[in-house]
Amino acid sequence: MNESLQRQVCFSLYSASRAATSLYRPMLEELNLTYPQFLVMTLLWEQDGQSVRDLGQALELDSGTLSPLIKRLEAAALVQRHRAVEDERRVRVHLTAAGRALEQKSRDLPDRVAAAAGLDPEELRSLQDTLAKVNSALRQAVVKDHEAPSR
Repeated sequence: MNESLQRQVCFSLYSASRAATSLYRPMLEELNLTYPQFLVMTLLWEQDGQSVRDLGQALELDSGTLSPLIKRLEAAALVQRHRAVEDERRVRVHLTAAGRALEQKSRDLPDRVAAAAGLDPEELRSLQDTLAKVNSALRQAVVKDHEAPSR
């Protein structure tokens, strides 16, 4: 790799993200899911009946991106959208039986990706912790940068 690129943390993150997404692609094709759809399903497998707003916040996606994605999952009969009883302005997303069944088929994906990356479980947890720390720090830096007065 070019030495100047090696010094760019953003390139390392970008390159690793692309490689991981490329690895996931054929695995997710077996499930008939795109990577963003897989992320939505993962959140719903963890806690069914989340609001569209909560899903968007967790995934850091705006409703213009998330709503069509959920509609495609609904068209595939994996989820159903329902208005919340407590507030009809809120839409909750619920797994269908087919959506729940898909979880079993996807359980080994994280292990397959970790194995392909050559990481043992401890190294994987350490990497995830480090990436979460980097993500948080960079997001805070962006907010501070946007709040700084213009010169």
